[in-house]
Amino acid sequence: MIEVICDTSFLIHLATKKIKNLDSINVEIGEFQYVIPLVVLNELDRLSKIPDKEQDIRKTLEFVRTLKTVPISGKVADYAITKHVKKRGGMVATIDKDLKNKIKRLGGSVMSFSNDKIVLES
Repeated sequence: MIEVICDTSFLIHLATKKIKNLDSINVEIGEFQYVIPLVVLNELDRLSKIPDKEQDIRKTLEFVRTLKTVPISGKVADYAITKHVKKRGGMVATIDKDLKNKIKRLGGSVMSFSNDKIVLES
């Protein structure tokens, strides 16, 4: 089973938008599981205290309760995730263009969104 490391922006999008191919994505890439780094959980916690983001973050925190937490920590999520992929490789789910490019340069795989569908980028 492939573990897909989710960043904050991807999780918020996944939890708050209607995703068209959610049911068929396993068929396209094989069996996978979203995992949430500790650093992302901490970031979501901080964001939940911002009034304009509170509702989306509350939905996202509810959504991530069922996800496996992985011990990727640090002060900045993108940096911690990049460092992890540099050491161990892996697949990262993000909509952040800079993070996508860093992960690809390190030889990692990227999962993202396009037209409210989950896509793999190479």
